[in-house]
Amino acid sequence: METPLTPLEFARRARSLYGDRLAVVDGDLRLTYAAFFARTDRWSHVLASWGVRHGDRVVTIAPNTHGQLEQFYAVPQLGAVLVPLNYRLTADDFAYMIGHSGATIVCADADYLATCDSIRARCPKVTRWVALTGARDGFVDYETTLAAAPVDIPYPHIAESDLLTINYTSGTTSRPKGVMITHRNAWVNTVGTLLHHPMTPADHYLWTLPMFHANGWTFVWTVTAIGGVHVCLRKVEPAAVFELLAREAVTVLCCAPTVLIAIASAPAALRARAPRGVRVLTAGAPPAAATIELVEGELGWTVTHIYGLTETSPFITICEPRAEHAALLPAARARIKARQGVELVTSGELRVVDEEMADVPCDGETIGEIVVRGNVVMAGYYDDPAATAIAFAGGYFHTGDSAVVHADGYCEIRDRMKDVIISGGENVSSVEVEAALLRHPAVQEVAIVGRPHEKWGEAPHAFVVLKAGADATEADLRTFARAHLAHFKAPHGVTFVSELPKTATGKIQKFVLRGGLAAITRQ
Repeated sequence: METPLTPLEFARRARSLYGDRLAVVDGDLRLTYAAFFARTDRWSHVLASWGVRHGDRVVTIAPNTHGQLEQFYAVPQLGAVLVPLNYRLTADDFAYMIGHSGATIVCADADYLATCDSIRARCPKVTRWVALTGARDGFVDYETTLAAAPVDIPYPHIAESDLLTINYTSGTTSRPKGVMITHRNAWVNTVGTLLHHPMTPADHYLWTLPMFHANGWTFVWTVTAIGGVHVCLRKVEPAAVFELLAREAVTVLCCAPTVLIAIASAPAALRARAPRGVRVLTAGAPPAAATIELVEGELGWTVTHIYGLTETSPFITICEPRAEHAALLPAARARIKARQGVELVTSGELRVVDEEMADVPCDGETIGEIVVRGNVVMAGYYDDPAATAIAFAGGYFHTGDSAVVHADGYCEIRDRMKDVIISGGENVSSVEVEAALLRHPAVQEVAIVGRPHEKWGEAPHAFVVLKAGADATEADLRTFARAHLAHFKAPHGVTFVSELPKTATGKIQKFVLRGGLAAITRQ
């Protein structure tokens, strides 16, 4: 009586239970679950008629639209593999990933059709280029083709070990790697998410997180699993976010801390429209306690910090609330909420280890690397056995994140291993320095990177975005930092910028800032 663990099982259940309920909102378009799945079945039929079979790859390049969401069902139910690409990448990146994955079908939004045209000659295996919106010559019109197709499709047998998606990491020093996520990986992550962050059919989920990023943290399937409403959002802009929050009675959203800061820093007139009680999952970078305190205090939302990587489907830990946390003052509670927390029930084993793979003591001070193993860990990197072997050295997946473990067992990241600043032989956590500066009333965003120093070898340097209308000098911020940190951790310099470079998921691109520092140093 065993059945494969696959998110397609959530779709089967939703078809049965929620057919007449609202499933998707995308601008003026509103689809019930019955209408949504009729569309995915029709598109599956089209793909099958084009020769897409078990194991074949289909690429998407699109923002958070209903057309993008439909691919997460139409492609896998054929046993094919979805490859959702980061739409902010370059034409060269697209050409490499389409070619590396061996994709035969590319589905793109209107905004990316010109880019697709520019790489056609470099993608000889692609047999169809599909325009999800804005169809023109050279592209199959998604809506027209889908509407003309029947709903009957061949349902092949799918094993839980089959590939569901290939998600490319954003390579900064080398080619992006294709993370192989199985049906089992995604099913386990979805169930673990709902165990720790329960949802019901009454929930309306706002797509502030890109669907391409680790499959929208598997919320492309999680929302469907409980019969909730997917509220699509093409671009994260404060005005659009607050309009949808109010109009669609949004109850849940996910986002990186930088997006959370942007929402919390929106004009007061916009913030006043936001419903209270919204539940937020934040991940992608360690959130500052000050950000959590601001969002919970001013907006009346509940922020839960969760941690993981694309390679872990993505969730490994959650900062699980405990009864004793409720009695703490808001600032103290926010500091605990900023930790990465404890393993999800379903995620498997997490350890923080030294270079000899020995566990570090639970003292909140000794730094080690987070390593994990369990049912959410990827099958490996696609067509890259060497990188896979390195990542799984010693029988665990090596995250590259340095962390400490507190006496209560809660894990807290201190930095990416590559971002730790070694100043005069002392390790400086850029995350710790950023958290301190974010408590300055004039600071909206900050990123800390290491800069060469004649005496100390390396010293912290701050890139700072000030709040609108606020003022602060370099001396002000350095003095503030020295009052809240050990002096060797305080930044030796401050560069004021209008914005920080970020990925499509809101992660700050520190390698870009380091490049800027090199230019500053040469001047």
